[in-house]
Amino acid sequence: MAKGLVYIYAGDGRGKSPAALGRALQAAMEGKNVVIIQFLKGNGSMNSDFLRRMEPEIKLFTFEKSVENYEELPNEKKQEEIVNIKNGMNFAKKVLATRECDLLILDEMLRLTEKEIVSVADLKAMLECREETDVILTGVELRDDICILADEVSKIETVKFKVWE
Repeated sequence: MAKGLVYIYAGDGRGKSPAALGRALQAAMEGKNVVIIQFLKGNGSMNSDFLRRMEPEIKLFTFEKSVENYEELPNEKKQEEIVNIKNGMNFAKKVLATRECDLLILDEMLRLTEKEIVSVADLKAMLECREETDVILTGVELRDDICILADEVSKIETVKFKVWE
């Protein structure tokens, strides 16, 4: 049985989540099922209404209850959201263990490890459950201890060019 591949889209540039969504659309057009779990974006993500119309091929989940971005929350609310985020992680493990989809996208997963909400060991244990499911992780920070878990790492950066006059 072939093992699913792990892809990382990271860097300080814009376009990581849209690149992952593009892969989701591509997989859906090939007749595959996709599960997207968004983290640290609150439950008011702007693209969620559009993505929900893509069901049943693409299913979007957010476990956070606050409409506000995680960084904007007071500490007490952050602690509540951490519980919700961990529920999202448990759901991701279940999705992988039950082979519910062909592609699992964990949007902003790298920020969860950066903020130490999820340990690298927990991420590794979850990825080991993937069987033939492909997994995409997005986020800003590229760390060696996470990159070694991936089959392919894409670094996305913003480059500004000076216009010649």
